[in-house]
Amino acid sequence: MPATVVVGSQWGDEGKGRVVDLLAADADIVVRYQGGNNAGHTVWIGEEKFAVHLVPTGVLRGKLSVLGGGMVIDLDVLLQEEEELSSRGIEVKSNIRISENAHLILPYHKLIEEQEEKRRGKQAIGTTLRGIGPAYEDKAARRGLRVGDLRDRQSLTDRLHDAIAFKNELLKKVYTARGVDPDKVYHDLVTLHDHFADNICDTSLIVQEALDAKKNVLFEGAHGTLLDIDWGTYPYVTSSNPLSGEVTAGAGIPPKLIDRIIGAAKAYTSRVGAGPFPTAVDETTAEKMREPGGEFGSTTGRARGIGWFDAMVVRKSVRLNGIEELAITHLDVLDQFDEIPVCVGYQCGGREVAHFPNQITDLARCEPVYETLPGWKSDTSQAKSFSDLPDNARRYVERIGELAGAPVTYVLVGREREQSIIR
Repeated sequence: MPATVVVGSQWGDEGKGRVVDLLAADADIVVRYQGGNNAGHTVWIGEEKFAVHLVPTGVLRGKLSVLGGGMVIDLDVLLQEEEELSSRGIEVKSNIRISENAHLILPYHKLIEEQEEKRRGKQAIGTTLRGIGPAYEDKAARRGLRVGDLRDRQSLTDRLHDAIAFKNELLKKVYTARGVDPDKVYHDLVTLHDHFADNICDTSLIVQEALDAKKNVLFEGAHGTLLDIDWGTYPYVTSSNPLSGEVTAGAGIPPKLIDRIIGAAKAYTSRVGAGPFPTAVDETTAEKMREPGGEFGSTTGRARGIGWFDAMVVRKSVRLNGIEELAITHLDVLDQFDEIPVCVGYQCGGREVAHFPNQITDLARCEPVYETLPGWKSDTSQAKSFSDLPDNARRYVERIGELAGAPVTYVLVGREREQSIIR
């Protein structure tokens, strides 16, 4: 490998979990570098479905799994995830390491996010209400609490009471909502810290030592490029940077150590939440794809919006992330169609748009320009090699790679681990 990044190249939900799980078989360490439990990776092992939200996907392979400093962590959710996975035979406790620099999601973060979404009304962003945005706000405002801060109980008491006094004023006077009990929050945090104490450390040292020893390190992000807070479809974005460049800050390593960047992309497009979606299909077509594609959020359960493959989106992701190869997922979902439109560009007011717009108002005015490719109308889910795919399926894969500007090196044709074609 030895230092490989898997990044989402659409609006998230591209099947990154499947790609990471596939590559994790040959990894020594899997590192999550940003985000919180507002995202999830779904992996099927046989007939069992596993959804991870904070724990890196590598834990499903028994790999050392690192929660990096760029994350925001709800320790209560982490404990629930540990207990759920452990009850199903997945060893978590001894296989995770938690960055002492990662910021904590606290009860008031979730309350504030809920109230802010209500206040926005029709302009609501469609967040997961997990407190991720407010936690990142506090991080940027330098008033957040980090995992390592839980060690010093006196300092924790002082800082927590001060923070909650401020947040309760905000909740009560601005949102006319209930506040939180600082003593209960303190007690819960201490209990959670004591449970995870042996797992908390400077994770950047672990990652650096592994790379120095020429071990295979796999970096996984949450969300997709178009949800990046700086380069996504702002304001309908997440609160962190899923881009490959965030690996260096979120995991604590220098950029020169990254060897390989793989972009995960669906053979079509999906997204959750509000905001413009140029290639969105009608609901009848969406329903045909939603069930076979499992197009329901692994964190929220919300039905995803469905659209045709958008090369404008993936080209932008290839450029921003330095993607050198693509892993195309969910190809089998397209088995049912006689013809398959692919968006090759946009028009706005009758004029061709050369690049994916940065401004949301410009994107909202864009109309997709389609190239229609012939379907294959046959089952691809049993294909073991690229040559096993129908001719039109191979042409489709090659064409979307050409349009995106990166070769396709992995094709996933189902939810099972073995339904993976490596080119």
